[in-house]
Amino acid sequence: MDKPDKLLSNPIRLVVVSSLHQVASADFTTLMELTQATKGNLSVQLKKLQEAGYIHIEKSFKDNYPNTRCEISKAGKEAFEKHVAYLKKLLHL
Repeated sequence: MDKPDKLLSNPIRLVVVSSLHQVASADFTTLMELTQATKGNLSVQLKKLQEAGYIHIEKSFKDNYPNTRCEISKAGKEAFEKHVAYLKKLLHL
């Protein structure tokens, strides 16, 4: 049987990648709301996803405030789809 993606076994990272899989991009505040994570914890998890090449992070300013936007990469889409396939096989779906 295939193995789960250890990076996506973390609930916060899984919510981030699954959310980004459905939309073109999302900002930090939206991801905080979706994950119910603290700013610090979400920042750490986004950095891990970025380092793995699963997401792209763009930092800019919007109305003089920092704005962080994330989008899923091709590698992230593939990893998510493999992880979902593994879970489906595990659950016999």
